[in-house]
Amino acid sequence: MTLQVAAPELNEQQGTGIGFFEKWLTAWVFLCIGVGVALGQIVPGMFQTIGSLEVARVNIPVGLLIWVMIIPMLLKIDFHALHQVKEHWKGIGITLFTNWAVKPFSMALLSWLFVRHVFAPYLPADQINSYIAGLIILSAAPCTAMVFVWSRLTKGDPYFTLSQVAVNDVIMVFAFAPIVGMLLGLSAITVPWDTLVTSVVLYIVVPVLIAQVWRVWILKSGEEALEKTLKWLHPVSLIALLSTLVLLFGFQGLAILRQPLVIAMLAVPILIQVYFNSSLAYLLDKYFGVDHCVAGPSALIGASNFFELAVATAISLFGFNSGATLATVVGVLIEVPVMLSVVAIVNRSKNWYLAKSCAKLDLCG
Repeated sequence: MTLQVAAPELNEQQGTGIGFFEKWLTAWVFLCIGVGVALGQIVPGMFQTIGSLEVARVNIPVGLLIWVMIIPMLLKIDFHALHQVKEHWKGIGITLFTNWAVKPFSMALLSWLFVRHVFAPYLPADQINSYIAGLIILSAAPCTAMVFVWSRLTKGDPYFTLSQVAVNDVIMVFAFAPIVGMLLGLSAITVPWDTLVTSVVLYIVVPVLIAQVWRVWILKSGEEALEKTLKWLHPVSLIALLSTLVLLFGFQGLAILRQPLVIAMLAVPILIQVYFNSSLAYLLDKYFGVDHCVAGPSALIGASNFFELAVATAISLFGFNSGATLATVVGVLIEVPVMLSVVAIVNRSKNWYLAKSCAKLDLCG
């Protein structure tokens, strides 16, 4: 299949706004927090039983839910789009630099600064390392699904978005585990490499293979069949995400009730990281004369996180009740409002961006 088949789907969605479920995702997350915390206190035995269903430290019910979350998102990706990289090499280069050379390391620095020092007196001492680990895991993989939403809200180039996501997915298969392992090592956190590699295989390699085989099979019936399948799977994916959060907060409920300010404190480095990395990518795109329709999604991809993978990895490495898992869930909590604010900044600054770019490239006459 070629990009000419995949592109109409993106172009068709270009004029649409963010969907109802995405728009109110933060509200659904808060609802799941309440439901999960309440159920965790009312029926703790049920959550203990679910938590015991593990194989090689991987919880089976949550693992299945995460597959239901991730595979529909990966089903959108056409790896044939990789041949389009040469057409957007500046934007892709800037985004890759932000995603892989800056974002994980800036989060390691921010988590060290805020969690280990600024907020340390107010955090549970035995969870500080775990919180740092969760924040690093959250930042180590760029978003692969919601960026399609953010891109079309900025009228981003669908070819660039598709090819950038395809490139990121390929890199993620090989780079996620080494980067996480290295940064956790630098943070003096013991890395269970067997579990980390297992997480990469289970939550990146296997879902990518399943999604691509399924995509090829569906496309035998035409592009319309793929669009219908994606439309049907979209709410299923979101329900799986929300169901996972209910389980997570069922286990995290007691810690949240005892330390409600922990979520606010963990949100600080995440927020700083999003605005720093999106600004860095956006300004670099402007400096190098990249079109605004590429700069917008470049900034958003450069700042967003693959929180589904982060949650799965944190659970596998540290368990349901860990501070690492809680830190990744905070990323889910603030993802939509903070990324919508970046979308607004990109859209409102378009005239400024184009004026500066035109002046530099001598295109304004």
